[in-house]
Amino acid sequence: MKTRAAICWEPGARKGWSVEDIELGDPRPDEVRIKLAAAGLCHSDDHVDTGVYIDLEPMVGGHEGAGIVEEIGSAVRGLEAGDHVVLAFVPSCGRCYSCVSGRSHLCDLGAHMFDGVALSDGTYRVHSRGRGVGTFCLLGAFSPYVVVHQDNVVKIRDDVPLDRAALVGCGVTTGWGSAFHTAGTRPGDTVAVIGVGGIGMNAVQGARMAGAQNIVAIDITAYKRERAKEFGATQVAASMDEAFELITELTQGTLAHRAILTTGVAEGALVEPALRLVGKRGVLVVTAVAPGDQLRVDLDLFTLTCYEKEIRGGLFGSANPRIDIPRLLDLYMDGELKLDELITKTYTLDEINQGYRDLAAGRNIRGIIGFAEV
Repeated sequence: MKTRAAICWEPGARKGWSVEDIELGDPRPDEVRIKLAAAGLCHSDDHVDTGVYIDLEPMVGGHEGAGIVEEIGSAVRGLEAGDHVVLAFVPSCGRCYSCVSGRSHLCDLGAHMFDGVALSDGTYRVHSRGRGVGTFCLLGAFSPYVVVHQDNVVKIRDDVPLDRAALVGCGVTTGWGSAFHTAGTRPGDTVAVIGVGGIGMNAVQGARMAGAQNIVAIDITAYKRERAKEFGATQVAASMDEAFELITELTQGTLAHRAILTTGVAEGALVEPALRLVGKRGVLVVTAVAPGDQLRVDLDLFTLTCYEKEIRGGLFGSANPRIDIPRLLDLYMDGELKLDELITKTYTLDEINQGYRDLAAGRNIRGIIGFAEV
């Protein structure tokens, strides 16, 4: 079928997204065609354009979306036309070691997220300008229609607004899970969240729902610091130095139990000041994505050892997409999880580059692309 999509033709060149016509292939036996209602504007897609990810081919961006199934392949099970679904950027096959041991966010199929070609047969589903074009995170959600593998699709309840549901495909689950699952936040903890954009704001929510007593939101942007209070932050700071003094006072010098790094980019120089915020046996979760060639990290190894601190990587909030995506949407419908408040502005597909300019300027918590009503 013919449709439109936002394509990054020169990853790393910082030339933005080109919205143009594409040919979208039909679903293979284990694939699904979905008409999307909305797609989130996440930093991870911007990393394609800015070169945080390296050695990528031209890509249709977008990995955070929700919509309605239009067509299924002959081998698809558990989905049918008319189902409301969320795209999960990490596939879960249910068969590999990670999946069967309860870590489906680390499914072996995730190794193919940046390949650009379909899981089914290694070919392209999108063509434009006479050539195959990759789809970011196997999805390519910057288009009103996608053809994706069934392992990337999670069925949800029909009464959730789809533009809200889209956010749970990445940002909400990643941030919430970073505090709730990866960091292991417990009732009474003090938690520092470093960077409160689309991921960090949900880490604040996750810490609140886990029962943290003190949640310190750290961001250089005053607007985001103020908004963080709506999501559960008990204190805010404009820098990690300021946060260190604040947390020292709050905890009588024992410092935070958990810190979560959710800046736009995980730079090596940020790790030591972030780790400094936690005390003995404290945990730092690095959720932000680092450049592919970032190999150096500043680190006080003496204190790391003597205080038994931990540094943990965090992918998709250590969440199980088939359990946590529906769970989070239930919490939203029950009034426990804030999704409406996350959406700062809705853009058309043609306005995608303005959306990313607004993101870079700190004006958005989460911008979304709204497609035609489904």
